[in-house]
Amino acid sequence: MDGHLILRLILSAFTLLLAGCVVGGMPPYTGRHLSPTECRDLAALKSNAPPTFAQHQSELVALRKAGYNPSPWYDDPYYPDDLQAAQRLVDYWFQTECQLPPPG
Repeated sequence: MDGHLILRLILSAFTLLLAGCVVGGMPPYTGRHLSPTECRDLAALKSNAPPTFAQHQSELVALRKAGYNPSPWYDDPYYPDDLQAAQRLVDYWFQTECQLPPPG
């Protein structure tokens, strides 16, 4: 293959990829958002017990799933609004997806 044909194929594939993103990309996610480990760790964080590093990591993973992306440069113009929106979504997932044992 010559270079022009390869370039045209790459550009065509890229155009199709962009078109898929504009039209909606992937189908909506219908599965669980939080893993059992994340549910357990988030429940522990809510219990006011001393948190572990692993629990904080689970919380950060859940926040990233909810769309929060902490800036490594501390220059996020949307902070704290973006963090609070992700926290609300994670709280909703926690309430709807995490089965907690009955109290007592």
